[in-house]
Amino acid sequence: MFGYVTIHEPELKVKDFRKYKAYYCGLCRTLKEEYGFAGQMTLTYDMTFAIILLSSLYESETVQEQHSCKVHPVRKQPMLRNEITSYAAAMNVLLAYYHMEDDWKDERKVASFFTKNMVRGKVRSIIEAYPRQSKAIRCSLKELSKCEREQSTDIDRTAGCFGRLMAELFVYRKDVWEKELRQMGFFMGKFIYIMDAYEDLPEDLKKGRYNPLREVCLQADYEKRIKEILCMMIAESAASFERLPCLVDVDILRNILYDGVWSRYNKIQMKKSEDQRNGQKPI
Repeated sequence: MFGYVTIHEPELKVKDFRKYKAYYCGLCRTLKEEYGFAGQMTLTYDMTFAIILLSSLYESETVQEQHSCKVHPVRKQPMLRNEITSYAAAMNVLLAYYHMEDDWKDERKVASFFTKNMVRGKVRSIIEAYPRQSKAIRCSLKELSKCEREQSTDIDRTAGCFGRLMAELFVYRKDVWEKELRQMGFFMGKFIYIMDAYEDLPEDLKKGRYNPLREVCLQADYEKRIKEILCMMIAESAASFERLPCLVDVDILRNILYDGVWSRYNKIQMKKSEDQRNGQKPI
């Protein structure tokens, strides 16, 4: 359910793209150092956005480093890290752990079982350090599992579960910015959930798997409704962002919020157009 909150590279300045990659590589390095190879496997672009957002908001002192890695063994890569990088790494691992735990319980995925056991010891310390976020993830995923068992098609209810989860992750500190960060995370979480359901729908229908959009997709104006809902969710998230006093890296953040989040949607539309040209019936 991740990979939607990323940059739109063609519209980003070269210096901003390099900086974004440096934050991403910094997160990757931190995951490896603090949680090992298993932790590094949970790396997502989505948490890079959270790092840049919170670093900008709290004006965190960021250190630039140079390191080589397995992906770039010869040439050292620039990396940007600060205290928020460690927070994002912890949330990344925690979210992946509970997700894998659900996968094992619901579908008996062997890969999820072994990976979650590899990080179990580290997760205990994260839960102790961040009980609020840990509880939010557990409760949200539990409610999502309940929705799945009930075959719920209430999009607001199902997407709201993931929205509440993201709202807690965005709240780095309970301070004057809590309300806007919570609002921003909530609507971004709903956007991610609905976007994921929209992308998975053809495969889910084919394999008879649960998808909250399975009834909405039967309506004549399905595509229009989904686009309107997605626009509404990201517009609410962006409105909260614009009320935050972020100045540093604001071009990167706006690139993600106004362009990057639509990258996968645009690819889906391109594929649907191609399928139609080839005579395939759209969902």
